[in-house]
Amino acid sequence: MDESGGSGQPRSGTDETAEQQTDRTAPTTDPTRPDATRRTTDAPTEPPEAQTPPAERAETDPADAEPDSARPADDHPAPTSHPAPAHRHLAHTGTGPEKGPAPQRPEPRGGLLMGRPFGVPVYVAPSWFLVAALITWVFGGQLERVLPELGAARYLVSLFFAVAFYASVLVHELAHTVAALRFKLPVRRIQLQFFGGVSEIEKEAETPGREFVLAFVGPLLSLVLAGLFYLALQPVEPGTVPGVLLAGLMISNLIVAAFNLLPGLPLDGGRMLRAVVWKITGKPMSGTIAAAWVGRALAVAVLIGLPLLTQSGALGTEAVDNVGMDTVMDALLAAILAAIIWTGAGNSLRVARLREHLPELRARTLTRRAVPVESDTPLSEALRRANAAGARALVVVDPDGNPVSLVREAAIVGVPEHRRPWVAVSGLAQELTDGMRVSAELAGEDLLEVLRATPATEYLVVEETGEIYGVLSAADVERAFVKAMARPS
Repeated sequence: MDESGGSGQPRSGTDETAEQQTDRTAPTTDPTRPDATRRTTDAPTEPPEAQTPPAERAETDPADAEPDSARPADDHPAPTSHPAPAHRHLAHTGTGPEKGPAPQRPEPRGGLLMGRPFGVPVYVAPSWFLVAALITWVFGGQLERVLPELGAARYLVSLFFAVAFYASVLVHELAHTVAALRFKLPVRRIQLQFFGGVSEIEKEAETPGREFVLAFVGPLLSLVLAGLFYLALQPVEPGTVPGVLLAGLMISNLIVAAFNLLPGLPLDGGRMLRAVVWKITGKPMSGTIAAAWVGRALAVAVLIGLPLLTQSGALGTEAVDNVGMDTVMDALLAAILAAIIWTGAGNSLRVARLREHLPELRARTLTRRAVPVESDTPLSEALRRANAAGARALVVVDPDGNPVSLVREAAIVGVPEHRRPWVAVSGLAQELTDGMRVSAELAGEDLLEVLRATPATEYLVVEETGEIYGVLSAADVERAFVKAMARPS
């Protein structure tokens, strides 16, 4: 998903805010979110969310408890209507507890909902209140020197400045959002947070030109805002509250635009550099690698250069010869910014690698062969039929042969062998919902998106004609995902 940072830089799906835990019943890695996420920051972008495998196993996988001799040489199941090679047996023994249907994953929120411009929810993260308090304190100290007559009211003016500044950050993010919607890229949400904002765009741009535009519109809007504040400042008398506020907003938007135009991931400038290299080489991965390494170089430059510039007085402050509290704070800020940029660049590389291997995840090749059984069939008899057919899944059908539920693998493990003749398969099955019916033609991002929409441990895979093809296990998708990610690009 694309995230645009708070102050205005699009963050690619590669940089993800540390957002949510992956769902434990279905693949939840959002390949689009890592690279497609655009982030804006008043400094650098906030640390992107670390990527996780498509799903963590919610249930014990009986297949892992099998002896090696029971494992088939061919792991690609065939449709139920076709003969299949020998597959490992479904009748596993075990004492694992039976688990109920997977709960629906709640939609991640990300803070206080402020509104839905263009239909996209805007959240204010709890960390924003911390940075708002920090801005109020710092800016209030400056106002004490410029407008001493304000007294304690200077903090009220400072708070207004903090809110107005983040409103301009929101405009920056909305620029990314509008561009994404214009290119028919879904936007999950906008979040204002500690170091800026994030526009979570769930798909990657299809062309380098669109990627460039999507990244550039954020800094462009920040520059436009700086120009508007400059024009508004002209008729205002210097040394007044409106004059100080307008000057502060003009300078802060210039800083946001300049910082986000730096040519390294996860900043907007890094996305633009990625688009340029992608256009020249024809390879998105080459663009990501180039922009990510430039981003890491920027992180090192910030870590070393920012304290040196501050101490030398090059940034407009007085030169400092000794090490004091201000020097320590500058070094700490530089370390935080450098860590954010370095982490974002690394996440961009990981997500690009994920996207490169996503097409290898195909429902047809990951599906287990299934045997249809009626609801009153004893578990022992159903397992006998499955083993005889070389199948590894059970589908409960009605008298007309229509599928109604799936027997959960983890539930089978929880039934001791001596009880299996007396337990009907219907008692171990999860009722089929529309979201649990998956087309055999799905692959890559489309497959993961369908599985994320309806978290479950098993899914019914069907042909375009409606014929049952087999059962897809979330655990199998996870293993295939991890295996694909382990291979070098």
